[in-house]
Amino acid sequence: MGKGKWAIEHVARTIDHTLLQPHATEDDIRRLCDEAVRYGFAAVCVSPIYVPLAYHILKGTGVRVCTVVGFPLGSTFREVKVEEAGRAVDEGASEVDMVINLPMLKSGRYDYVEEEVREVKRAIGDNILKVIIECCYLTDEEKVAAARIVERAGADFVKTSTGFGPSGAKIEDVKLLRSILSPRVKIKAAGGIRTGEQALNFLEAGADRLGTSSGTKIIEELKQLLTR
Repeated sequence: MGKGKWAIEHVARTIDHTLLQPHATEDDIRRLCDEAVRYGFAAVCVSPIYVPLAYHILKGTGVRVCTVVGFPLGSTFREVKVEEAGRAVDEGASEVDMVINLPMLKSGRYDYVEEEVREVKRAIGDNILKVIIECCYLTDEEKVAAARIVERAGADFVKTSTGFGPSGAKIEDVKLLRSILSPRVKIKAAGGIRTGEQALNFLEAGADRLGTSSGTKIIEELKQLLTR
């Protein structure tokens, strides 16, 4: 696994510290943001309604605000996703994780899916777009098709999972995606990443970001694992 190559600070900068539970309160978001600053995480990932609060707390800290669009099913109208993404950026998000249109993808409507991703990217400009393809519902052939759609449409990341499907990130999916994407397009592994060992394994497999609600636990574990 090459544990020695990973500095704890580097691992922390790959983590999107995530809280997307429907019962999350404002106090929960404040705590999430405070932890992100303390541990040096890349971003917090919060529901759209909490973008203004997270932006207010994190402004000037170097921690980015990420939110979700079309979450978690991906099956809303294209125009709604575009509007939601643009509004999120206006309110302070600098990263958007959108769910790909799974019904259209599964129906073979690849042109529709690609245009939707392209329009969302256009709506957020230079801000980072990560597209969740929800690997647990796709065949390997569909994963490849989805990843290529995301790349052609100009998105910045392919993300494996919402964390709300029947299964989350898998090492083999990250390896598959890395094998067919150009270096320009990065990979975010998300869903079920709860330990330091898992985090290192996903980074070794080719992930560039980790979406997890266990960021603090992961870093505390790695402080023990990497300093032995």
